[in-house]
Amino acid sequence: QLQLVESGGGLVQPGGSLRLSCAASGSTLDVYAIGWFRQAPGKEREGVSCTTKSGRSTTYLDSVKGRFTVSRDGAKNTVYLQMNSLIPEDTAVYYCAALRFSLCVLTASPYAYWGQGTQVTVSS
Repeated sequence: QLQLVESGGGLVQPGGSLRLSCAASGSTLDVYAIGWFRQAPGKEREGVSCTTKSGRSTTYLDSVKGRFTVSRDGAKNTVYLQMNSLIPEDTAVYYCAALRFSLCVLTASPYAYWGQGTQVTVSS
């Protein structure tokens, strides 16, 4: 059974950076498409990025393109979300999720495995 644990959230000033980690156990990540999602208070969960299981292709939410980057460390079985030029609108709980499928999607419902989430707050 795949288990995911996020870390790296915190409080950062606008314009700052954070790197979130999603560490997997129970299975290797390279058989899953990996998504990053976020949910702000009172809002629906939205897809931030999804990376195909090959790791060759990542799709980003328009509002984070050019600011967020996903990477993977196979040896550590960990996926990272590097977030730069953060703005207050990025404030949310961030989740990583895994989908055992060749493609990836930015909608939450197909993802079977979820981490517990990590809070990101962007504020001066």
